[in-house]
Amino acid sequence: MRLPDALARFNKIVTNPIQRMWAPHLPPFAMVEHVGRKSGKTYSNPVLAWVDRDKLTIVLTYGRHTDWVRNVQAAGSFTIVRKDKRYRVTGPRVVPSDSPDLAGGAKIFAMPFESALLGTLHKD
Repeated sequence: MRLPDALARFNKIVTNPIQRMWAPHLPPFAMVEHVGRKSGKTYSNPVLAWVDRDKLTIVLTYGRHTDWVRNVQAAGSFTIVRKDKRYRVTGPRVVPSDSPDLAGGAKIFAMPFESALLGTLHKD
């Protein structure tokens, strides 16, 4: 399953600006900060992210082909702000949502979706 593109557009305009106020502070929400692969502009996107030691899992509710996912994969790293802490994430890769590599808390939430993004956390 993947959430509809119309919902993604609505969230980009209406919901995301509101979520940016509290997502970096309230887990499992977090903020992904990345640079556009074409524009070079810095972007931030609220996501649902789970952490298990140094492993990060973000369930890709809109699928693997969203701009931010393509940006972080092209760059090979990105920053995430979670619980008011900033981390560098390296080695972002997309895996099926039933992968045993997902962080424990993400496994149930990921079940109805097709894929998740995994990466390794490093303190900034």
